[in-house]
Amino acid sequence: MSASRFLRLVVTRLAPVTMSSSTSSSASSWSCTKCTFLNSPSQKLNCLICLTPAPTPPPLSISSNDEPKWACKGCTFLNTYKNSACDICGTRSPSSSSSVLGFDDLTDSGLENNNSNNPNSSVGSVFFPLRRCSKRKAMDDDVIEIDGGSLKKKNEIESKGEASGSGTALSCVKILTYNVWFREDLELRNRMRAIGHLIQLHSPHLICFQEVMPEIYEIFRKSNWWKEYTCSVSVDEAQTKGYFCMLLSKVGIKSSTCKSFRNSIMGRELSVAEVEVPGRKPLVLATSHLESPCPGPPKWDQMYSRERVQQANEAVEILRANPNVVFGGDMNWDDKLDGKFPLPDKWVDVWEVLKPGDLGFTYDTKANPMLSGNRALQKRLDRFFCRLDDYKLGGVEMVGKEAIPGLSYVKEKRVRGDVKRLELPVLPSDHFGLLLTLLPK
Repeated sequence: MSASRFLRLVVTRLAPVTMSSSTSSSASSWSCTKCTFLNSPSQKLNCLICLTPAPTPPPLSISSNDEPKWACKGCTFLNTYKNSACDICGTRSPSSSSSVLGFDDLTDSGLENNNSNNPNSSVGSVFFPLRRCSKRKAMDDDVIEIDGGSLKKKNEIESKGEASGSGTALSCVKILTYNVWFREDLELRNRMRAIGHLIQLHSPHLICFQEVMPEIYEIFRKSNWWKEYTCSVSVDEAQTKGYFCMLLSKVGIKSSTCKSFRNSIMGRELSVAEVEVPGRKPLVLATSHLESPCPGPPKWDQMYSRERVQQANEAVEILRANPNVVFGGDMNWDDKLDGKFPLPDKWVDVWEVLKPGDLGFTYDTKANPMLSGNRALQKRLDRFFCRLDDYKLGGVEMVGKEAIPGLSYVKEKRVRGDVKRLELPVLPSDHFGLLLTLLPK
């Protein structure tokens, strides 16, 4: 997550609304006054992300000074209609019309005003209504069967992992961490299907996911590869969350916990599971999505570095007593801003150990063609940290760097006063994933 990606707490979109004079203010989405998340009309009592009580009355397109406003779809900031681009992140206005529209009348089809002084689009900028490439072939809805595709219930998967502990020992343990990107209006199903294909290709024993939404959870749950895994988040629990982290294991989860960070306004948490590795010592697996930088007016200093560092220290303190622990996820870490990650003795940053001299950018607007046209940003946001008494590092690699075949989308880019439409490839996520291999000592 250029600085503009940091502006996006949660990417959301306004569904096209049928224009009618009978549309009431109660049908409007509302922006949280604390974290700026744009809540749906059905979320009436409190914010889905940070649980802040809803304002009374709900914010509409008319502000306290009767000036109409539009909600930015990149960062959810409420801008006045005289602005054709967002004051915060530069995202274009949802409508090219100079007339004032009601909040419910906004659609995804607007163009940026040619009089905008903003020369750049941003990471959080609104995508032009997606159009498939004329050469696109429909992706197969079927996912490759694994081990014959036999259906396994959760307790059967766990039993298999525990029972095999006394049988054939695993020669290695493969662990995947991936921020799957909750951008729901950019080929969500095809992107999640592509992540499923990567899972089948690499067959990780353990998976750390971040930015999972209920819809993403359901897509994964209905995929054939899912049947081989036990998930730390139940079906019922997944439906109660806005977005979340989760752990999956195909060798069985002995126990799992989830701890919310007390200082988070973004609903961030630490997910931990004790895993039974067949024929090997138990392994503790953890994942998190630490607080995201989110600069905005008036000071532009809301980088949340202090909160992020506190969360890192809290997570490490919880995990440090374990002799074999892997902590992977989207750390949102900036070494220049946050300092060195607070690792105790015997802990290592996997990429630094195995790939010395390789910058390891997992969010990279240059290497990820789906992000072309965004302000330049290259960061090693995703990381693996380990303490290993009974295992050793075998290797680490990035995954998800290839475009999905035959799939593209159209994005607007303002160049020297003109609006250009770029046809860009689609990748599984805006992040690259990391695949770690552990070997027994």
